[in-house]
Amino acid sequence: MYDLSLKFNTFYNSHVVLSQIEQNNLYKKRDLNIQRLEEGLKEYNEENKTSYSIKEICVQGSVAMSTVVQNEDDDYDIDVAIVFDKSELGDKGAQATRNMVANTLKRKTKQFNTEPKVKTSCVRVMYADGYHIDFAVYRRTYDKWNNCWIYEHAGNDWTERELKGLSEWFTTQNNNSDGKLRKIVRLSKMFCNSRKSWKNMPSGLLQTVLCDEKLQESYERIDELFYYTMKKVVDRLETNTSVTAPVDQGRNLTPRNSDTQRMTNWKNRLKSKLEDLEVLFKEDCSRADALQAWYGFFNHDYWNEQITETASYSSQPILKSVYSFVDTEQYIEDLYPVNLSCYCKVSCNVSGNGWRPKPIVEFLSMLQHYIPHNFEIRCTMEHTNCPKPYRIFWKVKNVGPEAERRDQIRGQIVEKENTIVEHSNFYGNHYIECYIVKDGVCVAKERINVPIGRV
Repeated sequence: MYDLSLKFNTFYNSHVVLSQIEQNNLYKKRDLNIQRLEEGLKEYNEENKTSYSIKEICVQGSVAMSTVVQNEDDDYDIDVAIVFDKSELGDKGAQATRNMVANTLKRKTKQFNTEPKVKTSCVRVMYADGYHIDFAVYRRTYDKWNNCWIYEHAGNDWTERELKGLSEWFTTQNNNSDGKLRKIVRLSKMFCNSRKSWKNMPSGLLQTVLCDEKLQESYERIDELFYYTMKKVVDRLETNTSVTAPVDQGRNLTPRNSDTQRMTNWKNRLKSKLEDLEVLFKEDCSRADALQAWYGFFNHDYWNEQITETASYSSQPILKSVYSFVDTEQYIEDLYPVNLSCYCKVSCNVSGNGWRPKPIVEFLSMLQHYIPHNFEIRCTMEHTNCPKPYRIFWKVKNVGPEAERRDQIRGQIVEKENTIVEHSNFYGNHYIECYIVKDGVCVAKERINVPIGRV
């Protein structure tokens, strides 16, 4: 794998890890809103002749795990758990307790554009600049037999939940990995946040659990550590998109269809962008190719630098730059539900430069596994066991740094007839996919890999 570890480390330290100034800003907002909550609760008690009091405050989530990453939209999430005694709350239900917390916050956040919002699992305070603070509500009882507190979270109902379990689990796992886990989680979050058009990506918790599950600790270089861990994450999600918590008796973290869709989105987008990194393993991969590939992966201007190279036929340096491009790739799962209950057979014939049409497999075996430039590539959906009527969609994806330099990623999914014709215009491991859609569901798909050689 082309070694860009020094540049990768700089990217991680300068553009991924949240600066201390920004971290302090998060802590300041956290402390200020805890103070607002306590002052609002005092007023609430005076008005309603109650005596509720917060017994514990615990920072949770990415702030507690220190996996918050830089975000150009300043959309930072701060998770804070507040704990009441069950004896004080009496028979107050989970929803009623969250409503009470929202009431106390509203008293001290009247200057906000948006009132605190009661959600299923928390009460959210939104800042105009994108920050938000989620107050998760708990109640506790003391188990004298086991000499410990039992905590219950206010969700749809009161549910037993560990208060500090996840943070403690992460600290242990990160320490055992010599700090590698935190690095990979942060980089994974940067990838998932890399395109504004990418909606419905998995939460930080889901990413954290899978990064821990598939962490490839044997790699010391940060670029290799990240690449091979993400490859294993894709392999895992190909067979199973469900995730269970490492605490709380292994509760299901993906119980809803929307959770499954988020994991599928992560898998498809990650798999596609990892394919663009295959150039890093080519013997003739240049520094310019490697930089372009990582730019395409993270979609971050840090990788957009000029590279000085010397051509073999000249002693004069040549300046190359990393090119920006429009990421136009679409994913069938974003357009239609996918239930691959059928199959389709797609033929692909290659011709050009005096060669009569030959099946692509036969052609590649004769020409060192690459198609030359300016050849015709004709794909036909020959057969499917899906009963008519159905619709045929095609996707042509140009893979690699040359496609990015030319701003020719393509990858849009379009409806066409059963045959499409393309041409081998530039280098890369490209591919063509065919989809059969019936009654609004993708029931079959087939991929043809189209490797094109250098000029």
